[in-house]
Order: sequence, then C-alpha cells, then structure tokens
Amino acid sequence: MYIPNNNQITDFTEKIEFIKKYSFGVIISTIEDVPVATHLPFFVSHVDEKIILMSHFAKANPQWKNIENSTVLLIFSEPHAYISPTNYEKELNVPTWNYVSIHVYGKVQIIIDEEKVLEVLEKTIDYYEPTYQKQWESLPNEYKKNMLKGIVAFEIVVTDIQGKKKLSQNKTEKEQNNIIEALSKSKFTHEQDIAAFMKKELSE
Repeated sequence: MYIPNNNQITDFTEKIEFIKKYSFGVIISTIEDVPVATHLPFFVSHVDEKIILMSHFAKANPQWKNIENSTVLLIFSEPHAYISPTNYEKELNVPTWNYVSIHVYGKVQIIIDEEKVLEVLEKTIDYYEPTYQKQWESLPNEYKKNMLKGIVAFEIVVTDIQGKKKLSQNKTEKEQNNIIEALSKSKFTHEQDIAAFMKKELSE
C-alpha cells in the first residue's frame, strides 16, 4: 500500500484496535494469476507472541482450495469521507477523500480437525455476540456437526501489518477543524467516524 510518511500508522496497538473495530475484511489471493476475494468477518487472537486472524469460508467457495500455505492480503477499510474544497481557506484547491485502512499480510493454514473448527465458531460467537452463547449451547449436536460440514475454517499468521490514515494532515488546523465540523454534522456514520478520527489526530 502506498503510504506517505505523514499518513503512516506506526503504533502497532492502534492498527490492531482498528481491525477489531472494523473486523469485516476482504481476503485476497490468486488462482492461476487471477486475483480472487471474499468478504468475511475476522477475529484477532494472540498466540505465543504471534498475531493470528481467524475466520471461515463457505465450503462451496472455491477460494479456500488454493490458499493453504500461500501469502494472502487482508484489507480492513471502513470509515471514509468525501472532502469538499469549500472547507479550505484558498479557492485554488480540489476535492479529495479521507479514509483509514489497514493491510495485513500472512500465511494461511486450513483447520481440519473438527473440534478446532467448532472452536473457531465458538470463538466467533464470543467475539461478536457472547450473549448468543447460551442459545448456541442448547442447539443439537447433530445440527452443529452438519453446520461444520458446510464451512472451511482457517487461520492466518500475520507477517506484516501496514496502516494508513489520510486525515487531511497536510492542511492547516483551521481547515482541519472546518472539515471536522462539516463531517460531524453528516447523517452518515462513516463520515462522523472520520471526524472522530480527525479529532483524535489533532489532539495528539
């Protein structure tokens, strides 16, 4: 990912927290030199000082068949906003776009063992909706086993995380505050989120 120095996220914890908050990512691999992608929810875990991301494909999705032990790219990018030049002090300006994005590279390992696949599902429940755990536990084992037959669980050992936040860092403080004020009034939550990111950036 192209990242100018003033847009780079250098704090490791900040990158991990972004993935946790905007955890519906895209996994990209190649099949015979053709890029393929699937949108999936991921959850993060720490094992022996390694960062591991876990998720599962639908078994009918062919992407998983050519992915084991290969390097994949995951993209986590959700909040974004159009930035109008009316926010700037000088008329000689053009529109742009503000956003935050994390790119993750890693090696894929398919999880074969049924108990471990079940563990991935249960960790996913704990991660996204722990209150559903009681209902999940009450479901018949046969139902759960049939569900497992329809998915392919996997984990990715992270080898590199790149973070970019393009938040008008090259603009004056007045212009940044103009943008924050405009985006904070937006009816769209992703634009409000960018305003919040910009506020945090200005306060640091």
